[in-house]
Parts: sequence; C-alpha cells; structure tokens
Amino acid sequence: MNSMINYQTIKPWLFKLDPEIAHNVAEVALRLPNLCQIPFNLFLESHFITNDILKQELFGRTFLNPVGLGAGFDKNATMIKGMQILGFGFSEIGTLTPKAQSGNPKPRLFRHIEEQSLQNAMGFNNDGLLKIEQRLKNIYPFTTPIGINIGKNKLTPDAQALDDYITLIKALHTLGDYLVINISSPNTPGLRDLQNEEFISALFSEAKTITSKPILLKIAPDMTHEDAIKLTSLAVEKGANGIIATNTTIDYSLVKQPKDIGGLSGAVLKEKSFALFEAIAKELYGKTTLISVGGIDSAKEAYRRIKAGASLVQVYSALVFHGFDLVKNINTELTQLIKADGYTNITQAIGSDRK
Repeated sequence: MNSMINYQTIKPWLFKLDPEIAHNVAEVALRLPNLCQIPFNLFLESHFITNDILKQELFGRTFLNPVGLGAGFDKNATMIKGMQILGFGFSEIGTLTPKAQSGNPKPRLFRHIEEQSLQNAMGFNNDGLLKIEQRLKNIYPFTTPIGINIGKNKLTPDAQALDDYITLIKALHTLGDYLVINISSPNTPGLRDLQNEEFISALFSEAKTITSKPILLKIAPDMTHEDAIKLTSLAVEKGANGIIATNTTIDYSLVKQPKDIGGLSGAVLKEKSFALFEAIAKELYGKTTLISVGGIDSAKEAYRRIKAGASLVQVYSALVFHGFDLVKNINTELTQLIKADGYTNITQAIGSDRK
C-alpha cells in the first residue's frame, strides 16, 4: 500500500478506544473528501476497482462493482466520497428518520474481537431528515449509486409508523438511486412487529403512488424461512423492487460473551444470513433484485452469495476488522473467480447455483 495510512498499523490503537469513539474517529477522516477538495490520496490511495467483468446495470444506474457499503456505517451521508475512495461500488446511507434522534443510551456498540463481530444497539441515531436531505442535495447525483435506508422515529407509535416512511419517501426519492424500508432493526422497540403483511401491503401500495424510484425491503435474519419467503413474496407482489437480506441478529448464542442488547453483525452472522438469503433466493431469484449482506468478509463469500442469486453484496463489520484493503481485495479476487468459471460478466454468474 503506497498511502501514508496503513490500517493494520493503526488498528491496535483504534481497538483500545471505545468502539463508538473509534467509529467517530474514522468518520472524521472519511468525511474529509465530502467537506473539502484536499487531494485525499495524500493520505490514502484510491482502492476503487472496476472492469468490464464487474460492471452491471441495475435500477437505471451503472454499478461499476458489486460491493456496497451496508447501512449503519454512514448514518448521516457524510462519508459518500470517502467510501468510494475505499473502493465501494455504491453506498447505502442511513438509517435516517424524519426527526433527528440521539439513539439509545451509551455504551451501545461492542466488539467481539475473537469472533470478528460487532454488537450494536445504536437505535437509529441520526441527524434527521432536514439536515441529511440538504447533504444529499449537495452531492446527488453522484458517480456511484446511493441508496437511502429509512426508518421510523422511536417515539412514533406503530399505528403511525406508515406516516414516517411516507414522509421520508416523499422528501428523498429524487435524492438517491434506491430507497430501503428498514423494519428489521432490533434496536427500535416494536419495529420488527412491522414485518407483517398488512403493513407491507399498505406501505408499498402508497409508496408506488409517490415515486417510480426503486424501493427495497430489508429483512431480519431471525424470521423463520417460511415467514420470510411469505413476507418478501408479498412485498414483491405489492411493488418492492428488491430484497436486502439480512439485518443483524438477536441470536446471542453465536458469541461467547454477548451483551443483552442490540444486534450481532460480522463473521458470526455469516451462515445464518446466507441460509435465509438462499431460502428467499430459491423463491424470488429471477423475479426481483436480491442483495445479500451479513458476514461477508472475502471474495469467496461474496461469490457464494452472487452464485446463490445476489446481484449486489454489502459489507460493514468486516471493514472494522480487515481494514482499508478489504473492498479492493474482494473486487480483485472476485474478478478472478468470475473469469475462472468462464464468465465474461458478473451477470452470467448471478444465480448460477439456481439454474
């Protein structure tokens, strides 16, 4: 690596900090390209990889590579340019809510270092619609696609949750390339209760009268496969343009020393997330766009999700443990894996295990 910053050198120092403070330190660095015209490659070379094998058209945009930033890292749309420099082919910002909120009490982010996993109980802490809307107006359209992940405010009763989502869709649908309905975070009381047929039907029916922009549904890994298939199939029937699987898990048996709050992400989520993704893909591959997230930390794992039916994959926790080179390495090796299977473009590999 030719840059002045080497992640493996600073990682031990970062890991001595409280995880949320370490995240804030990273954000300060990664938001610099958004804030000013400093040539960021003085500090970090561009890790962006693209080629004819990795390019594909989705949602009316060209995705130059299939590896995106999962929601939750760039909650406030402050790091979009920085994430492109790290190599991400697209960024999903949020989760954002209509009103700004501080989230749950601290500490609320924990590392399980041995298991290369995180546990977060953040609670949709974000700057709120007005501030984030202005940031998006200043940057959109961007050279790589932007997804916007939306949720309800903690104090909004479930009976009025629909209003929060519709407010956000109306305000933001022209400022991103796709929207994601988040009703699967474990950190807002009652939110997962919205993973029901009545709410999904009402939400997508109304959303589709507002915008033709793609709207996707993100689901939890803790549903039974049967319930997940039923819910996602209904969402697609009602107009969802894609499914993102999965959010974090509340299966605390996956780590040795769990906290009793929040959701687990990272390596321990890998098999649980893949199993639910595959169950949904068996039903919905070819009928809608599928995005896989949860425990993806290598090109091999990304390729497993792609062959299972994922057009795109997302990474978050692995970035914390593997560092700046992760996305570049995934895209470089992914190119080789696709080529080794005799394909000339990623679209030929997508769903190859389903055919």
